[in-house]
Amino acid sequence: MVSEPSLAEHAYVRGGDTQTPVKILVVGHFAVGKTTFIGSISEIPPLSTEERMTRAGETVDDLKGVAGKTTTTVAMDFGRLTLSERVVLYLFGTPGQQRFLQMWEAMARGALGALVLVDPERLADSFAVIDLIEQYGLDYAIAVNRFDGSPLREERALREALDLLDDTPVVTCDARDEKSSAQALITLVRYLQDRALQEQT
Repeated sequence: MVSEPSLAEHAYVRGGDTQTPVKILVVGHFAVGKTTFIGSISEIPPLSTEERMTRAGETVDDLKGVAGKTTTTVAMDFGRLTLSERVVLYLFGTPGQQRFLQMWEAMARGALGALVLVDPERLADSFAVIDLIEQYGLDYAIAVNRFDGSPLREERALREALDLLDDTPVVTCDARDEKSSAQALITLVRYLQDRALQEQT
Protein backbone atom coordinates (compact mmCIF):
# COMPACT_ATOMS: atom_id res chain seq x y z
CA MET A 1 0.00 0.00 0.00
CA VAL A 2 1.24 3.50 -0.82
CA SER A 3 1.29 5.77 2.21
CA GLU A 4 2.95 8.85 0.71
CA PRO A 5 1.86 11.11 -0.78
CA SER A 6 -1.74 11.05 0.46
CA LEU A 7 -4.97 12.96 0.03
CA ALA A 8 -6.97 14.69 2.71
CA GLU A 9 -9.29 12.19 4.36
CA HIS A 10 -12.41 14.07 3.33
CA ALA A 11 -11.67 13.81 -0.40
CA TYR A 12 -14.75 12.53 -2.22
CA VAL A 13 -16.50 11.58 1.00
CA ARG A 14 -19.99 13.03 1.41
CA GLY A 15 -20.39 11.88 4.98
CA GLY A 16 -20.60 8.73 7.02
CA ASP A 17 -17.91 6.33 8.10
CA THR A 18 -17.97 3.88 5.21
CA GLN A 19 -15.18 3.61 2.68
CA THR A 20 -15.94 5.44 -0.56
CA PRO A 21 -15.08 3.58 -3.77
CA VAL A 22 -13.90 5.74 -6.67
CA LYS A 23 -13.78 4.26 -10.17
CA ILE A 24 -10.89 5.54 -12.29
CA LEU A 25 -10.06 4.60 -15.88
CA VAL A 26 -6.44 4.17 -16.91
CA VAL A 27 -6.46 4.72 -20.66
CA GLY A 28 -4.06 5.22 -23.51
CA HIS A 29 -3.11 3.99 -26.92
CA PHE A 30 -1.66 0.58 -27.72
CA ALA A 31 1.54 -0.33 -25.81
CA VAL A 32 1.73 2.86 -23.74
CA GLY A 33 2.12 1.06 -20.39
CA LYS A 34 -1.37 0.73 -18.88
CA THR A 35 -0.91 -2.86 -17.67
CA THR A 36 2.51 -2.00 -16.24
CA PHE A 37 1.08 1.07 -14.49
CA ILE A 38 -1.72 -0.82 -12.75
CA GLY A 39 0.61 -3.69 -11.90
CA SER A 40 3.10 -1.33 -10.25
CA ILE A 41 0.58 0.28 -7.94
CA SER A 42 -2.22 -2.17 -7.18
CA GLU A 43 -2.35 -3.35 -3.56
CA ILE A 44 -4.00 -6.59 -4.70
CA PRO A 45 -2.74 -8.97 -7.36
CA PRO A 46 -3.96 -7.16 -10.48
CA LEU A 47 -6.43 -8.81 -12.79
CA SER A 48 -4.90 -8.83 -16.23
CA THR A 49 -6.19 -10.15 -19.54
CA GLU A 50 -2.84 -10.19 -21.31
CA GLU A 51 -2.56 -12.60 -24.22
CA ARG A 52 0.35 -13.38 -26.49
CA MET A 53 0.33 -11.43 -29.72
CA THR A 54 -0.06 -13.51 -32.87
CA ARG A 55 0.97 -13.08 -36.47
CA ALA A 56 -2.66 -12.34 -37.30
CA GLY A 57 -2.61 -9.43 -34.87
CA GLU A 58 0.37 -7.89 -36.64
CA THR A 59 -1.88 -7.03 -39.56
CA VAL A 60 -4.21 -4.88 -37.42
CA ASP A 61 -2.00 -3.58 -34.57
CA ASP A 62 0.58 -0.92 -35.34
CA LEU A 63 3.83 -2.18 -33.80
CA LYS A 64 5.87 0.82 -34.92
CA GLY A 65 7.90 2.10 -31.99
CA VAL A 66 7.04 -0.83 -29.70
CA ALA A 67 9.69 -3.38 -30.59
CA GLY A 68 9.82 -6.33 -28.24
CA LYS A 69 6.16 -6.26 -27.22
CA THR A 70 4.88 -9.85 -27.12
CA THR A 71 1.59 -9.58 -25.17
CA THR A 72 -1.42 -7.28 -25.25
CA THR A 73 -4.56 -6.60 -23.20
CA VAL A 74 -7.67 -8.09 -24.81
CA ALA A 75 -10.33 -7.11 -22.27
CA MET A 76 -9.20 -5.00 -19.32
CA ASP A 77 -6.82 -4.68 -16.39
CA PHE A 78 -8.09 -4.16 -12.86
CA GLY A 79 -6.39 -3.05 -9.66
CA ARG A 80 -7.14 -1.36 -6.35
CA LEU A 81 -5.37 1.34 -4.38
CA THR A 82 -6.43 2.65 -0.95
CA LEU A 83 -5.63 6.35 -0.58
CA SER A 84 -6.93 6.72 2.97
CA GLU A 85 -9.11 4.90 5.49
CA ARG A 86 -12.14 6.27 3.67
CA VAL A 87 -11.15 6.49 -0.01
CA VAL A 88 -10.25 3.56 -2.25
CA LEU A 89 -9.58 3.72 -5.99
CA TYR A 90 -10.72 0.97 -8.33
CA LEU A 91 -8.55 1.13 -11.43
CA PHE A 92 -9.83 -0.12 -14.78
CA GLY A 93 -7.28 -0.33 -17.58
CA THR A 94 -8.72 -0.27 -21.08
CA PRO A 95 -7.33 -2.14 -24.10
CA GLY A 96 -5.52 0.19 -26.46
CA GLN A 97 -6.23 -1.28 -29.88
CA GLN A 98 -8.82 0.32 -32.13
CA ARG A 99 -10.75 -2.94 -32.48
CA PHE A 100 -11.53 -2.94 -28.73
CA LEU A 101 -12.77 0.65 -28.45
CA GLN A 102 -16.41 -0.47 -28.31
CA MET A 103 -15.67 -1.76 -24.79
CA TRP A 104 -14.74 1.70 -23.54
CA GLU A 105 -18.29 3.02 -23.31
CA ALA A 106 -19.32 0.29 -20.87
CA MET A 107 -16.15 0.71 -18.83
CA ALA A 108 -16.66 4.47 -18.64
CA ARG A 109 -20.03 4.15 -16.91
CA GLY A 110 -19.72 5.21 -13.29
CA ALA A 111 -16.12 6.39 -13.66
CA LEU A 112 -15.22 9.62 -11.90
CA GLY A 113 -12.35 10.41 -14.23
CA ALA A 114 -9.50 9.06 -16.33
CA LEU A 115 -5.73 9.04 -16.29
CA VAL A 116 -4.50 9.20 -19.88
CA LEU A 117 -1.08 7.62 -20.35
CA VAL A 118 0.90 9.17 -23.17
CA ASP A 119 4.09 8.13 -24.98
CA PRO A 120 6.03 11.34 -25.79
CA GLU A 121 7.33 9.70 -28.98
CA ARG A 122 3.84 8.81 -30.23
CA LEU A 123 1.71 11.80 -29.28
CA ALA A 124 -0.49 11.52 -32.38
CA ASP A 125 -1.68 8.11 -31.16
CA SER A 126 -3.25 9.82 -28.14
CA PHE A 127 -5.63 12.05 -30.10
CA ALA A 128 -8.32 9.40 -30.55
CA VAL A 129 -8.04 8.39 -26.88
CA ILE A 130 -8.52 11.94 -25.62
CA ASP A 131 -11.40 12.47 -28.04
CA LEU A 132 -13.19 9.41 -26.63
CA ILE A 133 -12.69 10.43 -23.01
CA GLU A 134 -14.06 13.90 -23.79
CA GLN A 135 -16.97 12.29 -25.68
CA TYR A 136 -17.86 10.34 -22.53
CA GLY A 137 -17.75 13.54 -20.49
CA LEU A 138 -14.94 12.43 -18.18
CA ASP A 139 -12.45 14.81 -16.61
CA TYR A 140 -8.90 13.60 -17.05
CA ALA A 141 -5.23 14.19 -16.40
CA ILE A 142 -2.31 13.41 -18.69
CA ALA A 143 0.53 11.19 -17.45
CA VAL A 144 3.53 11.19 -19.77
CA ASN A 145 5.13 7.77 -19.39
CA ARG A 146 8.91 8.07 -19.50
CA PHE A 147 10.33 5.20 -21.52
CA ASP A 148 14.03 4.38 -21.35
CA GLY A 149 15.94 6.71 -23.61
CA SER A 150 12.97 8.96 -24.40
CA PRO A 151 13.85 12.67 -24.44
CA LEU A 152 12.33 15.17 -22.05
CA ARG A 153 9.56 17.28 -23.55
CA GLU A 154 8.57 20.71 -22.32
CA GLU A 155 5.10 20.82 -20.81
CA ARG A 156 4.11 23.75 -23.01
CA ALA A 157 4.99 21.79 -26.15
CA LEU A 158 3.03 18.77 -24.90
CA ARG A 159 0.00 20.91 -24.15
CA GLU A 160 0.10 22.47 -27.59
CA ALA A 161 0.59 19.13 -29.33
CA LEU A 162 -2.33 17.53 -27.46
CA ASP A 163 -4.50 20.69 -27.58
CA LEU A 164 -5.17 20.60 -23.83
CA LEU A 165 -7.12 23.08 -21.73
CA ASP A 166 -5.00 25.22 -19.43
CA ASP A 167 -6.26 23.51 -16.28
CA THR A 168 -5.76 19.92 -17.48
CA PRO A 169 -3.02 18.44 -15.28
CA VAL A 170 0.11 17.13 -17.01
CA VAL A 171 2.56 14.99 -15.03
CA THR A 172 5.53 12.84 -15.93
CA CYS A 173 5.67 9.32 -14.55
CA ASP A 174 7.43 6.00 -14.83
CA ALA A 175 4.71 3.36 -15.04
CA ARG A 176 7.11 0.79 -13.58
CA ASP A 177 7.62 2.76 -10.37
CA GLU A 178 5.08 2.58 -7.55
CA LYS A 179 5.69 6.05 -6.11
CA SER A 180 5.73 7.69 -9.52
CA SER A 181 2.46 6.00 -10.49
CA ALA A 182 0.93 6.97 -7.14
CA GLN A 183 1.81 10.61 -7.67
CA ALA A 184 0.16 10.59 -11.10
CA LEU A 185 -3.06 9.16 -9.65
CA ILE A 186 -3.08 11.59 -6.74
CA THR A 187 -2.66 14.49 -9.17
CA LEU A 188 -5.74 13.24 -11.02
CA VAL A 189 -7.84 12.76 -7.89
CA ARG A 190 -6.95 16.21 -6.54
CA TYR A 191 -7.98 17.68 -9.89
CA LEU A 192 -11.28 15.79 -9.77
CA GLN A 193 -11.83 17.04 -6.25
CA ASP A 194 -11.25 20.64 -7.32
CA ARG A 195 -13.64 20.20 -10.26
CA ALA A 196 -16.32 18.81 -7.95
CA LEU A 197 -15.94 21.76 -5.60
CA GLN A 198 -16.19 24.20 -8.51
CA GLU A 199 -19.44 22.60 -9.65
CA GLN A 200 -20.89 22.99 -6.14
CA THR A 201 -20.22 26.73 -6.04
